[in-house]
Amino acid sequence: MEMYDSSKIEQFKDVWVFCEQRQGVVQPTSFELISEGRRLADELGCKLYALLLGDNVADSCKEIAGYGADGVILCESPLLKHYTTDGYTKVIVDVVKQMKPEVVIFGATYIGRDLGPRCAARLHTGLCADCTHLDVSVPVYQEFLTGASTLPADRIAGTSSAMVMGQKHDVSHDLKMTRPAFGGHLMATIICPRFRPAMATVRPGVMKKAPFDQARADAAEIIRPAFELTEADFETEILAVEKAAKKLVDLIGADYIVSVGRGIAKDVEGGIKLGQELADELGGVLGGSRVTIDSGWLSADHQVGQTGKTVHPKVYIALGISGAIQHKAGMQDSECIIAVNTNPSAPMFEIADYGIVGDLFKVVPMLIESIRAIKAAK
Repeated sequence: MEMYDSSKIEQFKDVWVFCEQRQGVVQPTSFELISEGRRLADELGCKLYALLLGDNVADSCKEIAGYGADGVILCESPLLKHYTTDGYTKVIVDVVKQMKPEVVIFGATYIGRDLGPRCAARLHTGLCADCTHLDVSVPVYQEFLTGASTLPADRIAGTSSAMVMGQKHDVSHDLKMTRPAFGGHLMATIICPRFRPAMATVRPGVMKKAPFDQARADAAEIIRPAFELTEADFETEILAVEKAAKKLVDLIGADYIVSVGRGIAKDVEGGIKLGQELADELGGVLGGSRVTIDSGWLSADHQVGQTGKTVHPKVYIALGISGAIQHKAGMQDSECIIAVNTNPSAPMFEIADYGIVGDLFKVVPMLIESIRAIKAAK
């Protein structure tokens, strides 16, 4: 095997997506990332492989491949049954050194945030954390900037190159990783021009899952690379796995989200109660803008936005939310957006399908009554 050197970027090829499984069940974020990885692999003109670690998890390979992978790199061992930092890091690093992928993507979950940086450090490469957008193709990236940034046209046109180590560098083959910066007030795009693989963790919910393709699932290649893993490789021992009883809000999987913002300040408890009541009538969940979390009105699992969760519900109702760019970035792809605000110039009305200029404490009770009346009439 040729000596591993992360600076010899010409030796690296293909896109890998780490597919997270827990108790043998592949997590939904993995399917989102496989779908996105397919696009990136097509832009690079290479293959896409899923990387799956565990014990007796081979039955999940076809399910994973059906969302866009050309194949699955499967690493199985009883020592990989439960996630451990030591075991998973060693296996991934060994397999990457052996097969040399150009790009490796992890979900920005608890596991991905722990695993990705450790692998990157051992592989002597860079990792961009908590990404919300990925591109390789320069024209596609520039199209993204045109719609998502305030950069002038000449600056956007100039993104085909960058200064690296004092020299002009063509970025057409680099993974362009975009993430929130400075507390979500800016978006930064980062490249890793001198080392491979380029590595990123991607925020759950920001990528859209492609339709399942049975033909691709059936045609997928399963690769079982050689690796060594013994108990001597572990610094810790898992004695038991206990699931926490705390129930968190599932914003990402919700079809209906009612979010509250600064507009509930005059009666926080009453505003939250109204928002929750409306969400319950719709069979949805309650969300909130950043100010509601920073003020301690709602727990962090309710937050929608760049520094919270990115959501794509069928209906998103914004109550008393002005619509700062950080919040809009987390919900603007909702199928239908309804905004209620006393300020007719609120930015939220710019992206809303339906806007109501009024006091949410007066409007929401009327909405609830209307929904109940429609249900009773059926």
